[in-house]
Amino acid sequence: MTATTVDLTSLVKAAQDQLDQHTYEMVQWHFHPSTGCPFWLEKKRELKFDPLKEVNSFADLDKFPAFEDEWLRGGPVERWRPKAYEGKPTYVFETGGTTGIPKSRVVVEDHWIDYELFSDTLPDQYFPRNANWLMLGPSGPRRLRLAVEHLCQHRGGICFCIDLDPRWVIKLIKKGWMEHLEAYKAHCIDQAITILTAGHSIKCMFATPKLLDSLCLELENRGTSLRELGVTGIFSGGTEFTPQWTRYCVEELLGGPPEVSGIYMTPTYGNTLMGLACSKPVSAAEKYKISYYAPQPRAVAQVVDFQDYSRVVGYGETGRVKLTTLTKEFFVPGFMERDEGEREMPFEKYPWDGVSGVRPFHELAAATTVGVY
Repeated sequence: MTATTVDLTSLVKAAQDQLDQHTYEMVQWHFHPSTGCPFWLEKKRELKFDPLKEVNSFADLDKFPAFEDEWLRGGPVERWRPKAYEGKPTYVFETGGTTGIPKSRVVVEDHWIDYELFSDTLPDQYFPRNANWLMLGPSGPRRLRLAVEHLCQHRGGICFCIDLDPRWVIKLIKKGWMEHLEAYKAHCIDQAITILTAGHSIKCMFATPKLLDSLCLELENRGTSLRELGVTGIFSGGTEFTPQWTRYCVEELLGGPPEVSGIYMTPTYGNTLMGLACSKPVSAAEKYKISYYAPQPRAVAQVVDFQDYSRVVGYGETGRVKLTTLTKEFFVPGFMERDEGEREMPFEKYPWDGVSGVRPFHELAAATTVGVY
């Protein structure tokens, strides 16, 4: 056994111990009458066990029944706010909502904390401190816009945003109004280019893969590029990230890896419930494979068997993504995501399981409209 193996083994054990302790503390917080949220305090009466006495590790969360995403639809949303946060300014962020009532999550500071942690992973060489940012993604009742803005401000910059309604995009796709869809996409890209060429010295940006593609192509049509406009750092996210698309983006759209193009792009995998999972550095040497690692211990992503959601699959095997959120503001044990992928090994920077090849869960894929993501 090599020293490296021993070191990784000890890191994995330390991370697991930290997760077990954090799980215990979060369950105590959410189920104690003085700090917990009304939803879980009421739900406690239906449980066949006492979370305050019988949850001492992450594995003990398996005692909870399956989490139903319908619980997140409709109001009053205050039922999800822990008593400890009563009276605090509170945000509500929505996810979905193309048809019917969207799922919602109340937030006080979690989106700030998540993106400050993400900030620590960004290389200052390509994401300079005090640089201004462009947010080229969904606006409205979504966490992403405010989170990116806070990330920018946390790093000392000013964030410029565009107007984008992804629900309208999805409606256009479902109606087959592709001409309208292209016009709306062009409208969004035009907003972005107006900002980028207005002398605001923007060096960093967020963009969804589809919009990043469209932006680069339109800039090329206009005889310029992100590099010429001074952009050096891009973070992106969405299920459109495949090794093939990443290779295309790095080699064709951006002009090569960072050491050649001067532009660093990092994929991320996130949502309103989890926060932000960072990717293992993507390289041509690994054929642009993308492996995501959730921000443990605040959130845990597991890859579980398609028939038995209590069983984690083996490394390299395919399964559905199961998410657990463990923050003082929000507790969700075992939420079944609309994604699937392969289970990845821990590594030194993130000594816990990861997930690669993230794509829509095959049983729901036919009903999933990707839209601008």
